[in-house]
Amino acid sequence: MSIAVYGTRHAQAFLGSLGRLARSPFATFLTVLVIGLALALPLALQLLVTNASRATGGFTSAVDVSVYFKQNVALAEVQQRAANARAQPGVAEVTVISADDALKEFQKYSGFGAALQALEQNPLPNALRVRPAADAMSPSDLARLERYLAAWPEVDTVQVDSQWVERLNAILDVLKRVLLVAAVLLGAGVLAVVGNTVRLEIQNRRAEIEVVKLVGGSNAFVRRPFLYTGVIYGVTGALVAWGVMAIALGVLEGSVANLAKLYGSQYALAGPAAEEVLWLFAGGAVLGWLGAWISATRHLRRIEPRA
Repeated sequence: MSIAVYGTRHAQAFLGSLGRLARSPFATFLTVLVIGLALALPLALQLLVTNASRATGGFTSAVDVSVYFKQNVALAEVQQRAANARAQPGVAEVTVISADDALKEFQKYSGFGAALQALEQNPLPNALRVRPAADAMSPSDLARLERYLAAWPEVDTVQVDSQWVERLNAILDVLKRVLLVAAVLLGAGVLAVVGNTVRLEIQNRRAEIEVVKLVGGSNAFVRRPFLYTGVIYGVTGALVAWGVMAIALGVLEGSVANLAKLYGSQYALAGPAAEEVLWLFAGGAVLGWLGAWISATRHLRRIEPRA
């Protein structure tokens, strides 16, 4: 068989499938809508994880390690230690906080300004605020930095507030696992919807299939239009899912922007990336084809031409 003939037959099968779906628009619309909603939920969860990661990215990059020196350590020694810390890998920023500056800040925000002025000497030590680099935020990296800073003989206490970061990362990990489970379950649902739709179409065209087999048509030849039907369902369902998410993002965008503005942020919702859209359409096409192939292969074997 030449490539031209092979391509012509596939084009005929595709156009025939498209025409049959167009002749029953309401039933086709309902099927595509169900598939689109099933595909939209995993996409929505993916966008939730993406936006949660973006929204909290600024906070996770603001993790600080506080280094409190002993009372008798001079500010010049603290500044020298700050230079040592800046030279360490995984350190993005080091800020020196003198005891005088710390006392002024405490007086301003604590409400005990008058009482603190009665003290004969400053009870607060000199300190450093060390900010790890964005790629050095793992628990092991923070623990390594803490050990390095605590080993200095001039240091009294090193405080790392990383527990909330670990909790945040654990929540994001749970969301990613929920996304995976939802994708698997809803993918199975798409397979079932396409498979059942193809089964009904095979039953409705049983007499036609018997005639085709009677004149020598193979199961592969008879199955081809149904496979294209499944692919059309999957791709149009993905298009519906994309449209649903675009509408949802448009509805939520204003509210999210207002909420971010109240917190002094310019955060805006992120839509699906080009790669995610490609995966959506590819996944819809594959699920539609696979559901149609399973159903057609199973039911066409049971149909044999009558003598």
